[in-house]
Amino acid sequence: MARVPPDRRLNLAQQLVLDLSRRILAGELPAGSKLPTEQVFTEERGVSRTVVREAMSRLQAEGLVETRRGIGTFVVDTMRPGDFQDSKPEKGTAYDAAAIIELRLSLEVEAAAIAAQRATPAQLLAIRAALDAANALEQIDEQSTRIDFDFHLQIAQCTGNSFFIDAMTHLSTTLLAATQPATPGVTEHRRTLQVREREQIYAAVAHKDADAARAAMRLHLTNCLQRARDAVQAAA
Repeated sequence: MARVPPDRRLNLAQQLVLDLSRRILAGELPAGSKLPTEQVFTEERGVSRTVVREAMSRLQAEGLVETRRGIGTFVVDTMRPGDFQDSKPEKGTAYDAAAIIELRLSLEVEAAAIAAQRATPAQLLAIRAALDAANALEQIDEQSTRIDFDFHLQIAQCTGNSFFIDAMTHLSTTLLAATQPATPGVTEHRRTLQVREREQIYAAVAHKDADAARAAMRLHLTNCLQRARDAVQAAA
């Protein structure tokens, strides 16, 4: 087997971590479930055992899985953000959504700029696929929020920076928890604006224009924040 360069190997491990973390935090891999063996991962993902071991090590460090010698690797019972609090805002409030977007503004704007400098052709294809899925959304609910956020996760993946990737992966859980009940029939005007904003982000990343990517992401999230604040005022 050809030797995989260290940076490429790390990127493959990060992709596996991103996928498994998202599935664990979303409940698709519940606490107590056993992960596939190294051999299964290498065959299904087309990666080396070293890549799988690096990914498992990262997941253990994050407290998402534990390896029991001679038995296998299992998902642990992870504490969700806010579980330690005696009281917290009702799930799905408009205030929660606005607060999360404020945090995302401080994180994703720079992530988009870095992604524009580092995105590979394969990563651009992954962003494009996630973008097409997000652009097809016609309502707002937990499933559509997950699909939309996957577009942003793919951009974070392009940074090659595990801190950006890990922060965005964990943020996805809080974001989904703050999603309000399904709102069918998103207005055509709003949908058109969101599609255009996402396309501008993708175009800037694809053209390796860091400044444009930064500006496009800031515009998109600022508009999202304004919509969330309007919802807060409407609910007051």
